[in-house]
Amino acid sequence: MQKITPFLWYSKEAEEAAAFYTSIFPDSRVTHVTSLPSESPSGPPGSVKVVEFVLFGQPFIAMSAGPLDPFNHAVSFVVNCDNQAELDRYWNALLEGGSAEQCGWLKDRFGLSWQIVPTVLGELMAAPDRARAKRASDAMMKMVKIDIAALQAAFAGTRGA
Repeated sequence: MQKITPFLWYSKEAEEAAAFYTSIFPDSRVTHVTSLPSESPSGPPGSVKVVEFVLFGQPFIAMSAGPLDPFNHAVSFVVNCDNQAELDRYWNALLEGGSAEQCGWLKDRFGLSWQIVPTVLGELMAAPDRARAKRASDAMMKMVKIDIAALQAAFAGTRGA
């Protein structure tokens, strides 16, 4: 068993969310669903579900237990993408029924925040040439979904940022 596992609290749709996420990412699956057999502050016996699932080999646990604590930007998941096709695929899948935000962020239809970013972004922003890094950063700040070619062009100074 993993020592630390991300735990997500959903109002009522943990099982649906886990099925949605596992349909998007490779090496992913729902591993177990348990209905709480006792009454709880969140509902009668059987209404609270604990869902164990794996995304990209990383274990997660989710629970449907009422709207006590809605998701916010303080917790998000970063998906590092190797190329534009991968970035587009994850962006489009997770955005279904959700809302796009700035700088590669989106909220999925369950309200969970995701950052869909190219791995090259970190390299560009950490470049020793700070003027080039700033051009890439400035370009990223104007984007909703990240465009890798536009980031690289801004970094190189071949396109206005």
